[in-house]
Amino acid sequence: MDNTISITTENAEGTGEFARQVADTLDREKGNRNKAAVICLYGDLGSGKTTFAQGFARALGITTRLLSPTFIIVRRYHIPSSDALLYHVDLYRTKTSYDLTNLGIGEILEDPQNYVLIEWAEKLGSELPQKRIDIHFVTNGDDTHTIIMKRA
Repeated sequence: MDNTISITTENAEGTGEFARQVADTLDREKGNRNKAAVICLYGDLGSGKTTFAQGFARALGITTRLLSPTFIIVRRYHIPSSDALLYHVDLYRTKTSYDLTNLGIGEILEDPQNYVLIEWAEKLGSELPQKRIDIHFVTNGDDTHTIIMKRA
């Protein structure tokens, strides 16, 4: 995977397909990790963050419908045929670093078996892991979405 990729998708299926490609790449790299695979998702409401998360989960074999964890903040999913877990984190409603500390994010990020998708990741501030993938979602005026991914 290149350091920075920019694509334009025309629908949810296109966003899901891009998520599948990212998941496949991270799955191939999992033996080389010493911490969780972290993907930070940025963008306005409705820009495609949750659609990406749903496609990513499907690519890992999760058949349960992924719901946005806006009100409960963290949802955990077991990845079939493995000991790995997918954590879907939505920080939209968090207000302080104390909120984040109580979520146990630090422990989640330490386990190399984990995949962690973080919506509204900018709220982590200085707690953002140094090794991560940042994905920015932009809604264009023509109903397409631009997705810009960069490895940090």
